[in-house]
Amino acid sequence: MAASQWYAHSPILIWGGGAIGGCVAALLARAGVPVKMVDIVADHVQASRTGGLRIEGPVVQCTQRVDAATPAELRGRHDCILLAVKAQHTRAALTQLLAHLSDDGVVVSLQNGLNETLIAGSVGAHRTVAGCVNFAADYLAPGRIGYGNRGALKLGELRPGLTPRVTALAELLRAFDGDTTAVPDIWPFKWGKLAYGSLLFATALANEPMSESLADPQHRPLFVALAREVIGVADLAGVQPLGFDGFDPAAFRAGASAAAAAHSLDRMAQHYRHSGKQRSGVWRDLAVRQRRTEVDSQMGEIVRIAQSRGTNAPITEQLIRRVHEIEERRRDMARANLVEFAAAVQAWAAP
Repeated sequence: MAASQWYAHSPILIWGGGAIGGCVAALLARAGVPVKMVDIVADHVQASRTGGLRIEGPVVQCTQRVDAATPAELRGRHDCILLAVKAQHTRAALTQLLAHLSDDGVVVSLQNGLNETLIAGSVGAHRTVAGCVNFAADYLAPGRIGYGNRGALKLGELRPGLTPRVTALAELLRAFDGDTTAVPDIWPFKWGKLAYGSLLFATALANEPMSESLADPQHRPLFVALAREVIGVADLAGVQPLGFDGFDPAAFRAGASAAAAAHSLDRMAQHYRHSGKQRSGVWRDLAVRQRRTEVDSQMGEIVRIAQSRGTNAPITEQLIRRVHEIEERRRDMARANLVEFAAAVQAWAAP
């Protein structure tokens, strides 16, 4: 199965033209892949299809005209839809895109969180492919996306096994990033990203760059306890998380040395130290766009899975509470949040 089969009859449809989808749309189009981008922001759609979608940052600088439409303008059916909306908007996007997916088509989730179950429930498991995305990007303004640094991009079927379909989809996305890989089991990477992402959610409680927060020894009891809790929930779900981009799940397991965790956090800090994106997308949602984050759709899923297995995830619950307080303007974003949170975690762990 060749990558070109996915756009032999219709362009690749990229649903969501923000940080992830905008980067992918522009760079696939730049590589000559027929694409069409769908976004609910009319000004962004208009800018992308007229003056072009500008990608800015240290990875690449380019302006690429991208065929784009709002959902109301869209016509036709497509064999491949790359879903790149925020996790909390998945259900609404699925309602709109279902009519535009061909009978033999596929929806590929390029999202954070565990959205594939929801997607499969809408379009069918046989038309769903999972993705693990860790490149850093930001929506800056209509027609402008910041591409801060490269990161892991992996695709896999919902059930273990390396199929021609997912291999061809990975080949397709190598036009965006040459290191895109198809993996025989995506779930260890998805759970690795959840644990990794929990640390990035925590850094968003402060205003400092991610690299500074991750490298600060005063915060490390929090980061270690938080990652350990998420990895423990993954174990209950029958998944052993795998790492990437500096994050080593084994370093955060019970019994692992403090030195191993410190080394992993240092490597994560280094990954972001020279990035064009110094703060997380969560931080940007809170501080710049002043809107709700994905905390319920991502971190909340960890709590729900823990409870379904007869236990709790109290540190994750406290992280969610603190993010909500910032969303609701009942808490300021400050380094003191991480200091206080780390101290509370240490107090809870004390005999």
